[in-house]
Amino acid sequence: MPWLRTVLNPPLRMLMRGVEWVGEITPGTRAADRFGAFGEASCIGFPQATMFGERSIHVGTRTLIGRHCTLSVGYGPSAEVLPARGLVIGDRCVIGTRTTLTAHESIEIGDDVWFGQGIFVSDASHGYQDPDEPIGDQLGAHLPVRIGSGSWIGHGAVILPGTTIGRNVVVGAGSVVRGEIPDHAVVAGAPAKVIRRYEPGIGWIGRDASDIRPIVTANDIERLAAEMAEATSERTA
Repeated sequence: MPWLRTVLNPPLRMLMRGVEWVGEITPGTRAADRFGAFGEASCIGFPQATMFGERSIHVGTRTLIGRHCTLSVGYGPSAEVLPARGLVIGDRCVIGTRTTLTAHESIEIGDDVWFGQGIFVSDASHGYQDPDEPIGDQLGAHLPVRIGSGSWIGHGAVILPGTTIGRNVVVGAGSVVRGEIPDHAVVAGAPAKVIRRYEPGIGWIGRDASDIRPIVTANDIERLAAEMAEATSERTA
């Protein structure tokens, strides 16, 4: 009965939007009060996935965390001993839907970091050395993770324990990152490798030293946009 769908679709969609709005975690809600810090104008979309250890999670201001995200500190909701700042997310960050941030000792995400969707970040893995024990029962070392301000983490990336990512780094979609990534680099692959780096005064250099892309600043883009707008105005005058 197409008419029934036509009649019921608008109110159902309005109801769903209302449920999502009510279910968001925002400053002043009881859910936000459980966090170690929850900054002004920040939001975690509804529905959320797994969340525990909130008193050890600190969210900065104007940060948007998408739906179905997991934020956790510790090994379960019943954990009593937690680090004071196990998971720290800076100001003006965007964390894409279905992302998992699971900390045991320390994950720190700087300001203005944008995540794509479905990203996994953890500061602990598992062991495998005992051949008689299930892998899942062999807990690995806790190795802090740092993601520098201004970085972009592409869709489906995995950030492994012990990783330090510098400032303004691009991590390609689907990359598996371990180790130290310098500032102003583009990395991709599994395992991720630097495929382009910034050289002051020269530009962005690829794996082949002859492959150089120019530096383009925000001022350059604004000037180009103004020139295009002026040219369009002259043609239509």
